[in-house]
Amino acid sequence: MQAKIPATVVTGFLGAGKTTLIRHMLQNAGGKRIALIINEFGDLGVDGEILRGCGIEACADEDIVELSNGCICCTVADDFIPTMEMLLARENRPDHIVIETSGLALPQPLVRAFNWPGISTRVTVDGVVTVVDGKAVTDGRFAHNVAAVDAQRAADDGLDHDTPLAELFEDQIACADMIVVNKTDLLSEEESTALHDRLKSEARGGVQVLRASMGALPIDVLLGQGIGSETDMDARHEIHHHHHHDDDDEDHGDDDHDDDNHHDHGHDEFESFVVTTTEITDPKAFTERLSAIIAKHDILRLKGFAAVAGKPMRLTLQAVGPRVDSYYDRPFGSDLRETRLVVIGEAGLDRAAIEAALTA
Repeated sequence: MQAKIPATVVTGFLGAGKTTLIRHMLQNAGGKRIALIINEFGDLGVDGEILRGCGIEACADEDIVELSNGCICCTVADDFIPTMEMLLARENRPDHIVIETSGLALPQPLVRAFNWPGISTRVTVDGVVTVVDGKAVTDGRFAHNVAAVDAQRAADDGLDHDTPLAELFEDQIACADMIVVNKTDLLSEEESTALHDRLKSEARGGVQVLRASMGALPIDVLLGQGIGSETDMDARHEIHHHHHHDDDDEDHGDDDHDDDNHHDHGHDEFESFVVTTTEITDPKAFTERLSAIIAKHDILRLKGFAAVAGKPMRLTLQAVGPRVDSYYDRPFGSDLRETRLVVIGEAGLDRAAIEAALTA
């Protein structure tokens, strides 16, 4: 009987640095064949394109599968299980499977799916890695103090300080086997230590909390945890119970996994759209303009590519909050030279104004 293939679930909020962490992992795979399942949020498969631009053997096109029909935790039966079965049926099976969830996904329903018949005997969850944007959480943009809110609620039933962002963050921390505090280069030593200690106290006992910059962690630290997370669901239960599961959930019947009936974690609170425009002439001025647009319209995440006049390489752009990171990743080749950006934010974005600003 073949040994189970280990799978690592990489989760975390929008812009935490999941794709950067995976890219670094692939570039340092040491001959290990890694298959990727990417759950993109939005209409443009930017994360998959960034990873395809690695130019290394561990990043072959056939090893990258994108699920863009919806949040992976809500489309387990329709998308995730068939994708897993396809990967497991391949003659050249991967050594390891890495699953990058959407920033909106709850990891618990995904991990629970590894108990499905046909999957449970062939693959196991090596570990759940939750990537945290250290700077954003330190600044309080997505941070949430559960004890303080509970105390306020007890004092006044009219107070409700939970938001979809805070709930998602808490559930991702609750499910983690390893927490990666990313972007620590943007923090002081005191801030970094305080956040590390706070997350360590909020996580389950034994959960590792690591600090990183640009997702740079050794592959033998990220992979090979050997936890079997799917066998320990009670310890990593959803704090807010966004997904409702019947008592006989383990039967895996159709009724138990009706996505429409069991999907309730605030996806309507978010929206995304793609803006396409022409080449840009000044990358520095363009990124500065992006930063101003993001701040003005309270955009959560912006990512995509830009064609720069006179440059054969495409410019990859990724932003969370007002911070914009950019680098040239690969030549355009035969691809259309244009600038394409995915804009993601909470519902109510002024799309017309954003499009006008980006295309000006």
